[in-house]
Amino acid sequence: MIKYFRLSIFIIIVFTSCNPERKTNTTSNKHIISEAIIVDCHYSLEEAISGSKAPKSVLNQLELIDVQYYSTDGKIHRGQVLTNKKISPEIKVIFSFILQNKFPVARVIPIVKYNWDDNASMQANNTYSFCYRNVSYSKHAQGLAIDINPFFNPQRWKKSQKNRIDRPIGAKYDAKVPGTFYSNHPVVQQFKKLGFRWGHTFTAKYDDHHFELK
Repeated sequence: MIKYFRLSIFIIIVFTSCNPERKTNTTSNKHIISEAIIVDCHYSLEEAISGSKAPKSVLNQLELIDVQYYSTDGKIHRGQVLTNKKISPEIKVIFSFILQNKFPVARVIPIVKYNWDDNASMQANNTYSFCYRNVSYSKHAQGLAIDINPFFNPQRWKKSQKNRIDRPIGAKYDAKVPGTFYSNHPVVQQFKKLGFRWGHTFTAKYDDHHFELK
């Protein structure tokens, strides 16, 4: 009797472990999980810096990092930030915080996609760090700043600069729109904790999408 019982148990174990339907289900689940993340870009470092006019001394300071975030469609996306190695740890912390808090980010794609055109990137509501422009004063020229959701958080000139044009063209600031920053916003406060200055505090303009290392 005991002999037959042991034999039955052995047959059940062998059948379960060899059941092809069970293996298919496991594989299928893994496939579903991998497809749940929408990939917005998948550049190599060489591709991400292609066409930049930056000298090699600047390019050698850059790092390309993968980040995940909830986009405006409510789904998790994967993008990339081309940034300076000095702030890449902080950028990873910020995006982890953004993901955990489900703060919507439209897209995160190196600006090479927009042919290094800051205006085109802003119009697309694209988040990016490095762009070799305005070299004398812009921290983007070394990848030491990041712009997040520029269309939701447009650059607005103060009254003393009334003849200057807000950017991006057509964007309107509305703090009620998800993905928009305001003074006590958790993401703004997290940036400050990590040693970043918020562009809203600039003298001549409210550059609400901009955060730079102090």
